[in-house]
Amino acid sequence: MGKFKIKIPCEKANHVCDKTQYKEATLWEKIKLNIHLIYCRACRDYTKNNSKLTRTIKTSEVECLDKDCKEAMKKDFEKALKEHSL
Repeated sequence: MGKFKIKIPCEKANHVCDKTQYKEATLWEKIKLNIHLIYCRACRDYTKNNSKLTRTIKTSEVECLDKDCKEAMKKDFEKALKEHSL
């Protein structure tokens, strides 16, 4: 039976934090992240800021463009770029 590795580096902790934000982290990843956060202030700050960003985005009233509008903008941009390149 293999040895469980509980300690993770900051880079991995930040990646798990990001995955948690999108509900993609496993239970084991979350456990290791929480253990890491006990002793790493920098990652606690990263997690705090990430959570704040998530809350801000969820409560914002930003309206996104639909797919057709984006496609039209892309075509207009490519046309203007081509005309400018000539």
